[in-house]
Amino acid sequence: MCNLYSLTKGQQAIREFTRAMNDRTGNLPPLPGIFPDYAAPVVRNADGGRELTMMRWGMPSPAFVLKGRTVDSGVTNVRNVKSPHWRRWLGPASRCLMPFTSFSEYETTPDGKKVPVWFAFGEERPLAVFAGIWTTWTSVRKKAEGEVTTDLFAFLTSQPNREVGAIHPKAMPVILTTADEMDVWMRADWSEASVLQRPLPNGALRIVARGERKDGEAA
Repeated sequence: MCNLYSLTKGQQAIREFTRAMNDRTGNLPPLPGIFPDYAAPVVRNADGGRELTMMRWGMPSPAFVLKGRTVDSGVTNVRNVKSPHWRRWLGPASRCLMPFTSFSEYETTPDGKKVPVWFAFGEERPLAVFAGIWTTWTSVRKKAEGEVTTDLFAFLTSQPNREVGAIHPKAMPVILTTADEMDVWMRADWSEASVLQRPLPNGALRIVARGERKDGEAA
């Protein structure tokens, strides 16, 4: 599953692409390597329009995962939207967009090492967004940190397309590329929005880097 992505475009480009009316991220630097539980920019619905804000990557884990545990590091990728645990967050109020310029899946090399393979829409790494969900939750994310209340997000996954499936045959992130797709995801009933949980067409992505835990090559 995708547990590493990159965002190297500026705030203005992100706001324009996602049509976010408000920006609460402050001075947002390039983020060439976003890992689970990192804070990352997310676009959500808010009073007055879409809002760009920071959230931590990893939604609350289902109860069966937490049995016997006191720390919940979160779930980064969501596939089974029929689960009661996830259904509560499928309405427009809990949907969000996560801007990115590239994402990685891990490939096992002949010597047994796992290295990131970076996918994007081209060498210039144009902006796109993952389709996701978010919530505000109180939990212990890290033992040393203790209990915190924070905004959390995760993105949906689907069957992979040809390019991603060659590296990771189980899943790929759900990616939205047009204003119309983003509008449907952010406003529509689930019966309409759910059709977006699908792989990209074959040939839509290309491999732009290999073997680095950050992708900082965007123009």
